[in-house]
Amino acid sequence: MYAAPRGDVTPGELPVTTTGPDDRKPPGNDSGVVHDRRMSDKHDDADDIRHDFDDAVNMTPSELSDWLDTDESKAVGQKNGGSESTGHRSGRRIVELLRTKKDDLSDSDLSHMKKVVGYVSRHRAQRPSGDISETDWRYSLMNWGHDPLK
Repeated sequence: MYAAPRGDVTPGELPVTTTGPDDRKPPGNDSGVVHDRRMSDKHDDADDIRHDFDDAVNMTPSELSDWLDTDESKAVGQKNGGSESTGHRSGRRIVELLRTKKDDLSDSDLSHMKKVVGYVSRHRAQRPSGDISETDWRYSLMNWGHDPLK
């Protein structure tokens, strides 16, 4: 069964649609209730974000916190009118995220986690040649929780 979206749906109301076998009631469910997959999809998306974040961030909260206290950490990154760089500020948030239980993560937290994954992915693709151990490139990545030498 397919219900086409109506033009007279009130704001905040979503039309009920079914698009395939995944939208059918599960076996043994005789209630006739069509289950809404949006909550399940949101949960799956959050799991994917957390997994990608865990892959991108390879520093522990204490390693990252200690790193953020160094002069090297504070010297790199883009400063938009303030004294703290975007990456350094992100690093402080990452420490909090790493210490947060997964069920306590907010939508804002998940959004920042996606931002971290994107930054680390893009920045890793720009790896300079040669020894990277004492480079701004590495230091910037470390502010975002990823040490490329680990």
